[in-house]
Parts: sequence; structure tokens; C-alpha cells
Amino acid sequence: MRGTADTPLRALVVDDNVDIASNLSILIRTWGYEVRVAHDGPSAVETAQEFRPHAVLLDIGLPQMDGFEVAQRLRSLPDLDRILIVAASGFNREKDLCRAERVGINLYLVKPFDPFRLEKIFASSQMPSGAFGA
Repeated sequence: MRGTADTPLRALVVDDNVDIASNLSILIRTWGYEVRVAHDGPSAVETAQEFRPHAVLLDIGLPQMDGFEVAQRLRSLPDLDRILIVAASGFNREKDLCRAERVGINLYLVKPFDPFRLEKIFASSQMPSGAFGA
């Protein structure tokens, strides 16, 4: 993913934990992204439609609409069907990994995850081989 002078890179951080979302947004800003934050599923979809992010860091355990449904809705929207969606979850269950893949999540990270790995993923225009999974 590369931005241009006219279109800076944009990332959406979605997490119901306000402190985690705030810290991740600060970190991602240091990578040169313009960042927006959402704390629940419906506002994540609404923000993504308005903001048009290049990448989404998406918590799975969200109120009102979980991250799987958010990802599925994003994939159904024009211009958002090809964005990078990285899920972050405290669970490392096979059923969650399978569901994430079915709804179009590109990568599933288990919390706590290495922020340097996330930076490399965001910086890459291609998903690393074998990237899906914990």
C-alpha cells in the first residue's frame, strides 16, 4: 500500500477498548498514516464508508456487531472490497480463523501481537505468503 502526495495512506483502528485503540492509532500515525478510530461495529462500517481507509485493524470482540460481521459488510461495499483487513483478537481458536478467512479478513493476529510485524504488513503492498493465521 502506498499513498501519494494527494492521497495519504489511511488506516482505521477498530477496538472497543478506548486505551488500546488510542495507543494503536498513535503508533500507526508514526508510520505516516492518517488514522481514524471506531469503538463498535456499526460506527466502524460508517467510518470506513466515509473515510475510505487503505487498511483496517479490526478487533473481533466488538459490541453491537462483531468484527467478523464488520469485515463481511466492508467486503460487500464498493471501493472497500479490496482494502487490507487485519483482525486482532484475544482468541486463537480454529473456528475463528476459519470464519475470518470466510468473511474476507486478510490476516488474523492474536493479541498481544508484535507491532513491528503489523508495521511490515501495513507497509507491504502484498500480503506475505502464508500470512493468514496467528
